[in-house]
This record gives sequence, C-alpha cells and structure tokens, in this order.
Amino acid sequence: MNIRSNITISDQIQQTLTDQIVRGELAPDEKLRQDHIAKDFNTSHVPVREALLRLEARGLAVSIPRRGVRVAPFHASDILEIKAMRLALEPVALRHAIPKMTAADLARIKTAQQACDDAGDLLTWEQTNRQFHRAILVPCMMPLLLSTIDKLQVLGARHLLATWRSTWEGRTDRDHSAIWTAIIRKDSDTAVSVLKKHLQRLG
Repeated sequence: MNIRSNITISDQIQQTLTDQIVRGELAPDEKLRQDHIAKDFNTSHVPVREALLRLEARGLAVSIPRRGVRVAPFHASDILEIKAMRLALEPVALRHAIPKMTAADLARIKTAQQACDDAGDLLTWEQTNRQFHRAILVPCMMPLLLSTIDKLQVLGARHLLATWRSTWEGRTDRDHSAIWTAIIRKDSDTAVSVLKKHLQRLG
C-alpha cells in the first residue's frame, strides 16, 4: 500500500507476475523461469530474482528444491484463514484511519467507490474493489499493518477470481456506500461494524 514514485524494474516484474497469478494466467505449480522473465523485461537475472523473492514472501510463489520457483498452489480452503485475518486487521486500520483522513483521502475513497460501482466486468470490479479497501485504510499510516493487509487482499483476490467468474454480476455495493456515509460523518463505530459484516460475506 505504500506509494513510491521511483518504480524499479524489479517492482514492474513483481507487479506483472502478481497480476498474472491473481488473474489465473499463470497456473498453480507453473514454473517461473528466470531466463524467460529476464528476456521478457530486457533485464538481467538480478531484478528477476528480487521480484521472485518478493512473490514468495507474499505467498504467490514457492521455491522447490530441484524444481525451481513455481506459482504457489491454490487451495480454496485458504480463504477461511485469509478472511479471519482480514477481519482481525482491517477494522483496526479503519478505526485508526478515519480520524486522520484529509480531503484528498476522501476524494480518493469516493473515486474508488464510484469506479467499483461502475465496473462492467469481474476483473475491473476486483481491481477497483481492492482500490476502495486500500483507500479507506491507507490514512491510518501504519505501514506494517498495511503491508500485511495488502498481502491478504491480493491472496483474497486470487481466490475471488478463481471462484466467482460464473456468478459475478455488476451492482452497487451497499456496504461500500454505508462505509462511505459513516466515514463522512466520522462515525468510526458504524464504519467498522459495516466493514466487519462486509468481510464476513467474502468467500
């Protein structure tokens, strides 16, 4: 969730591979070949290795002796742990975020909420949904907490895209609207309560 202006080639590789894994374009157990990735990005193996190490730290890749680095296995049951951890952490971040929100923060939240409601396909909705959740939490300014939540949200996105493809339909998210209304009123208790119910419905 940290925003950096100096994006490195390693950052680009990590983000590209993350998106491909989350969207299912790279299948579980598929080998992540350093030479192929380096060629695709016209770079050396050094930033590729750095990106792959980050993917391992985020639970999206695994290093297997004699088999190399591969896309991490996907287990539908993992969503129960992801949901439990998000339920424990996101309300804490939101409660600390609301008193610190600036006009710029509120503008980003509203933009993300509208983009999510306007999404016409699952991929767009998932991306804008994550943007909304990030926007409401980032003002807490607790980097370790936000980093953990970000990892959980990415893993949750992988599950969502793998299981909701045939059932998703566009709609206005009433929970997001209720959270937004509570934030505007600086009503942390209501915002946190709605967020908890919202997260309970995931998966």
